[in-house]
Amino acid sequence: MHGRESPDGAQRVPSQVGFSFTTSMRRFCADAVSRIPVLEHIDLAHVALSFAQARKQTRHGLYASLTPMRFVGGSLTCRRQSRLYTIQRLYDGQGREIFYVLTFYLPRFMDLPFREKLVTVFHELWHISPGFDGDLRRHAGRCYAHTHSQKQYDAEMDLLARQYLASTPPPSLYEFLHYDFRGLVARYGRVYGTRVRRPRLLKLV
Repeated sequence: MHGRESPDGAQRVPSQVGFSFTTSMRRFCADAVSRIPVLEHIDLAHVALSFAQARKQTRHGLYASLTPMRFVGGSLTCRRQSRLYTIQRLYDGQGREIFYVLTFYLPRFMDLPFREKLVTVFHELWHISPGFDGDLRRHAGRCYAHTHSQKQYDAEMDLLARQYLASTPPPSLYEFLHYDFRGLVARYGRVYGTRVRRPRLLKLV
């Protein structure tokens, strides 16, 4: 896995032999949000796709994460223990502001079964606020991110995966998800993509 850092906080690799994980994942996500009505509010032009290397070669741990670039209600600031904070702003190469950073942890994510990979992707996309304001989708109660029932949440994400496959998308868009990480490397020789550094929380007052 390789990446090269650029001034805007992302890491890019020039076009070369190998498999670009983040390019392929972006194409897949773009097709997914175009086919699933409850995700049609997502504008991937303002979502950075990234990968990170999992520290341990185990099935346990994070497979993917979504980092919001705003606080509650899309606010640029939040107050914690009487201190005011903001979050570091990120922009892509065309000067568009990034509202979310979607990161996949390799090789752990790629070593999931195919259906679990799909569920994981929809799990993270679902977290994006319906207002697409840089905040997370929030549910009532203490468990605002996943509702009160993790089992129900997982079942709903599996339903979205089934709905996507039932819409007969081009298999070429998700073919790479049928491989585990070693299989991907064996076919393409190397895996590379964009890395985005986690944005920093900045103290204002």
